[in-house]
Amino acid sequence: TTTTITMWAVSLGAMCAVAAGSQKPNIFFLLTDDQDLVLGGLEPMPQVHKLLTSEGTYFSNAMVHTPICCPSRSSYLSGRYLHNSLTLQNGAADGCANISWADGPEKDSYAVHAQSAGYRTCYSGKYLNAYGLPGSAECAKVGDPGCNRIPPGWTEWHGLVGNSRYYNASIIDGNGGGVGVRTDYGHDPVKDYAPDLFFNRVFGFLQDHLKSHASEPFLAVLATPSCHGPFTPAPKYVGHFQNETAPRTPSYNHSNEDKQWIMRQLSPITPNMALGIDQQHNNRWETLLSVDDYVGEVVALLESAGQMENSYFLYASDHGFQLGQHRLPGDKRHPYDHDLRIPFILRGPGIPKGETSSAIVLNIDVAPTFSAIATGSVPVGMDGRNVLDVLARGVEGASWRSDFMVQYKGGYREPCLLEQCPPPPKSNFHCIDGINNTYTCVRTIDTDAKDSLYCEFVDSEGFIEFYNHTIDEHQLVNLWKTAPAPVLAELKQRLAMFRTCKGVGCRNL
Repeated sequence: TTTTITMWAVSLGAMCAVAAGSQKPNIFFLLTDDQDLVLGGLEPMPQVHKLLTSEGTYFSNAMVHTPICCPSRSSYLSGRYLHNSLTLQNGAADGCANISWADGPEKDSYAVHAQSAGYRTCYSGKYLNAYGLPGSAECAKVGDPGCNRIPPGWTEWHGLVGNSRYYNASIIDGNGGGVGVRTDYGHDPVKDYAPDLFFNRVFGFLQDHLKSHASEPFLAVLATPSCHGPFTPAPKYVGHFQNETAPRTPSYNHSNEDKQWIMRQLSPITPNMALGIDQQHNNRWETLLSVDDYVGEVVALLESAGQMENSYFLYASDHGFQLGQHRLPGDKRHPYDHDLRIPFILRGPGIPKGETSSAIVLNIDVAPTFSAIATGSVPVGMDGRNVLDVLARGVEGASWRSDFMVQYKGGYREPCLLEQCPPPPKSNFHCIDGINNTYTCVRTIDTDAKDSLYCEFVDSEGFIEFYNHTIDEHQLVNLWKTAPAPVLAELKQRLAMFRTCKGVGCRNL
């Protein structure tokens, strides 16, 4: 049951007590990859429910402002919308881990601010998709020492080279900046399982910290590859969900005649594709069983050390996913709720237990929140807000945030301007991305029953999609051509304001 969070004197008192105490609170952040909310992504995780949701606050309107890995992750780190993070796509040419990122937003990450406030910091897992690859900052070609660059702000660093994988991972390890050491792993089913490699590293950091640095606060991040493709579960969990099927939501295999060009081209999901979608779903759930174990082990460690009550634990994903919805066979990159909504659960000092907040929280809010916990204020360059404010003030809806911007730059190749060239035949078209899948949107969830999505696409049609979620939660009917002109004009003006906002200006919109 959703409960509107109001003022809790006890909770607020606990927050103040921590702030006034001799040691700042610790922060542990577990970030998953491609874990959806709308399609049941949290269902296979009993320890998350027991140890985090029941002991903390679940945010039912948590979303990302961009449904793609590197741009979303850069926003988690920097607290910025895409036009301010300078990261537009997954490749270095579009800002992912390149020099513009390294010379700008990366120097203003929550890690930098936490470390400057006396925190020992650790990052373990997937960083940004182009990290350590040619074209990334200081890495002109394979073998350059700069390819092992350690980003600023991290006391201990264990970063995955490139995109998510479960075996044959390359990991750059190091301490305190500079250049790290790269280790290439193989495909031994047990010894080389990458999610475990990253968990063991961050768990080792926690053990050492609690033993040798207990008087100092820590900020530790586990950015597991799970449940990104190729969806490889740990050997012990293979087949655990083999009899499950992916959700057949109302939007599953639904035709798209009123949507933008690339959506209109999509062919129906075939029976063989449906079997593959079910297999994806089951394997994704099986990868998450390991993540659920990690949650249990971290909480147990902090409890045994007497640190759980002085530690914030945030669980979130970089974006959602699709499993046949709108004929999209299995990816992200679209402005629909299955791609935007994410798990977002926060446990910690003063956080109401077993409660649900309907406030809109975003990936751009994590960096401001962590920075405020560590330093007492939100850095001026961050576009997002401190999530603790919505809990301490007891505000919901418009008094906190009633809308936000969604952004995406379509991925494409020359000469066909689609994600794959040559284009597939029209009779079997399952290409989900292209140059005209570039869009900006306003997603509104207001207290006066406004629940909508307004999107402007950058294409030759000047296409617009507009959905009223109060009557169409699955975004089946585009109302662009029938909606009242004043409503569309207001949303268009609002979107224009978001496109150019920066820092405090974004927070004041």
